[in-house]
Amino acid sequence: MPDSTRIIWSNADLDYEDWRDDLEAEYPDLTESQRVELMYERNADYLDDERINLNIQLSRPILVIGDLGRWNGRVMGYKEISTGNIRDCLYSDTDYSTWYMDKLGDLRCDAVHHDGTNHYLYRTYKDGVTEDQIDRLKGKIYNGTATRADITRLTRRLGDEIAKVYGWDIPNPRVKQQDAR
Repeated sequence: MPDSTRIIWSNADLDYEDWRDDLEAEYPDLTESQRVELMYERNADYLDDERINLNIQLSRPILVIGDLGRWNGRVMGYKEISTGNIRDCLYSDTDYSTWYMDKLGDLRCDAVHHDGTNHYLYRTYKDGVTEDQIDRLKGKIYNGTATRADITRLTRRLGDEIAKVYGWDIPNPRVKQQDAR
């Protein structure tokens, strides 16, 4: 993951050494294995906190574009989060998940499971986009031919709303395009 990413929540690569001092001070009578278990429980509770933080209702559904690692290779796929609420992006049935905002302001997730790693990109449809346009985009995603331009033409990033919650600065893509001209 590049340095410019901002992690929202992760249960991948938890290191007890990062938690040791606080847990030993707070729970001196527990064994180390009990404190490690507590670390995992607390970290899981933090995911619930992030869902509360990101209880942001959008006007349109959220499109999840997946680059899926399966036992027989990589495939592209998609699904929609019909609620249009950003908190509903923070669910996974994989072993380890890391949700983060990338340098472009896109919400992403790397989700590790027994067959490999799935990479998700979360976007919401722009106002005025028609069902026919959405269906064509979904077809391109399913066929693995969708380009970044196809995706950004019909959808917008979620990072603007997320950045407001956490006080993060993210680049304005329009300013970059104008500067490039």
